[in-house]
Amino acid sequence: MAKMSKNDKRLKRHHRLRKDLNGTPEKPRLCVFRSNKNIACQIVDDTTRKTLAAASTLDKDIKAEIKNGGNKEAARKVGEAVAKRALEKGITEVAFDRGGFLYHGRVKELADGAREAGLKF
Repeated sequence: MAKMSKNDKRLKRHHRLRKDLNGTPEKPRLCVFRSNKNIACQIVDDTTRKTLAAASTLDKDIKAEIKNGGNKEAARKVGEAVAKRALEKGITEVAFDRGGFLYHGRVKELADGAREAGLKF
């Protein structure tokens, strides 16, 4: 049997998580994607398949504040930004989808930033 790549392992974890995790209009899903240089997240309503709010280290306002998009400081700012955008649209509670990434490091910082800015999950 061929050795699984890191991304294949992540996708396997992601499928295992997603079979029980769904975003509803009352409690949409906050999904995270992490690359080596950047981190992005979006709040999704799976029933209508619409993105309600999103933030990334590639956004102009966040990119101006940070030096490097691939560190914990940047992840926290992205979490705060997505929470602020969600609260403006009346979203207070979300289901956290870590996207198969381990809840550790940058993913944890993004979640902590979103919680501090007012999202509940």
